[in-house]
Amino acid sequence: MRAVMVERYGGPEVLKPTELPEPQPRPGQVSIEVAYAGINYADVMARRDGYQVSALPFVPGLELSGTVRALGSGATGFRLGQPVAAFVPSGGYAQVAVAGLASVYPLPEGTDLREAATWLAVLPTAYALLHRIGRLAAGETVLVHSAAGGVGTAIGQLARAAGAAAVYGVVSSPRKVAFALRFGYDRVFVGDRYAAALAEATGGRGVDLILDPVGGETLRTGLSLLARFGRLVSYGNAGAQEPWRAGPGELYPRALSVSGFSLRAISREEPALLRQITESAIRAARAAAVQTPITGEYALEEVAEAHRMLESRATTGKLVARVAEH
Repeated sequence: MRAVMVERYGGPEVLKPTELPEPQPRPGQVSIEVAYAGINYADVMARRDGYQVSALPFVPGLELSGTVRALGSGATGFRLGQPVAAFVPSGGYAQVAVAGLASVYPLPEGTDLREAATWLAVLPTAYALLHRIGRLAAGETVLVHSAAGGVGTAIGQLARAAGAAAVYGVVSSPRKVAFALRFGYDRVFVGDRYAAALAEATGGRGVDLILDPVGGETLRTGLSLLARFGRLVSYGNAGAQEPWRAGPGELYPRALSVSGFSLRAISREEPALLRQITESAIRAARAAAVQTPITGEYALEEVAEAHRMLESRATTGKLVARVAEH
């Protein structure tokens, strides 16, 4: 089968199209003929730094859609040819991938497989950040970094549906502002200029919840922009900065809290919990008619270019790899 493998960590050039033996499902697994694979910044971090990678070599790719190809023993509830989406530890950038039953989601016949390939990293992340960790209440205010990205666009829509009083976003360039505003945001700020603009927009009060995939100084600035009893949730270090620290001096005076979230860690350690979160997220997204905008499609052999685009911060929305020929 065709696949893209990483044999050493490094730049996009280490993503090598290759031929591999087709993986076979073990007990409690299914194999999936992949139609599309979502391309995520977590894939970039895995390729570049070994983020949550168990060993080299590996095939990247966390989320995918396709049809059931083979059933391992005990893999009940699925049938050959059934359309599904799956969240996997790795292996999505391939013609065939294997997944445990808890990580495979049946899709109604006629579902757009291209769109379904973007759901299982974006929707549960956005939902968990807002509701399981951030505990957003109606009437509260939210600030979202990387507002024009895949997760950011979903957060904006879900926050609006949850009754947020105001949803603010931050993007890396002016050309992304109009795009982000289509997805639930009241105002969108650009780059390093956002702190003063947010303070003005909130009358100096700050916001109740900040969702931050950037880390480093962005996170430290965020602490200064929280209202009393505010929550900051860190779910990435896209800025590749030194680890941050927060202590009594930053947290106690305004009763602030800082939390973290990793979708991959939950998928590895508590797949049943991830399934519960994902099912709740899909229900909420359907109720709110959430869109997951796909702005780039690449052939499997072109995923190195998709990684270059992600690292350049030039992208908006979601990117997908087209694996099956259509």
